[in-house]
Amino acid sequence: MMRDDTLVPVQNRDFGSVGYTIPDLNNLHREFQPGEIKKVPYGELFKLIQVPGGEYIINNYLIIHDEEAVAALLGEVEPEYFYKEEEIVELMKNGSVDEFEDCLNFAPSGVLELIKDIAVKLPLNDVAKRDLILKKLGFSVANAIELTKGDASEEVVKPVRKAAKPKAEDKPVRKVVKPGTTN
Repeated sequence: MMRDDTLVPVQNRDFGSVGYTIPDLNNLHREFQPGEIKKVPYGELFKLIQVPGGEYIINNYLIIHDEEAVAALLGEVEPEYFYKEEEIVELMKNGSVDEFEDCLNFAPSGVLELIKDIAVKLPLNDVAKRDLILKKLGFSVANAIELTKGDASEEVVKPVRKAAKPKAEDKPVRKVVKPGTTN
């Protein structure tokens, strides 16, 4: 059993800030910025599990980088709980379609959000894996990639004539006749 004062590395795997308040610890409030890692006492994580929504936060938005602490707090978790960006990229590039589908079926929501983000950034070119993302997550990688292309600072394209410009000699010449004069 882990001691309450054992420091455990915890990371925010979400793209937004994640925070929690624990009333039993004098209303302790802790906030994690995207990707931030903090060493948190095990006792704090134990109390967080008991707060409404605390277990959901740990399961889906934070990753505890200590397998003993995870086992003590959450019991047995799926391997996808521990996936970081590097593992997801490797799975997208070199993993089988079955392995990728297992990931989509068993990963926590924080990992699923990473999958969507990485699929667009890479971009993911495997059509079967793109189709699985659409089917399982309702997210179209192709549409997202198209939208990001429009986000880049596009050059303003000056319009170019498609028909030939009339030449000066082709223009009809109008004579200006002043009133009272004959021509």
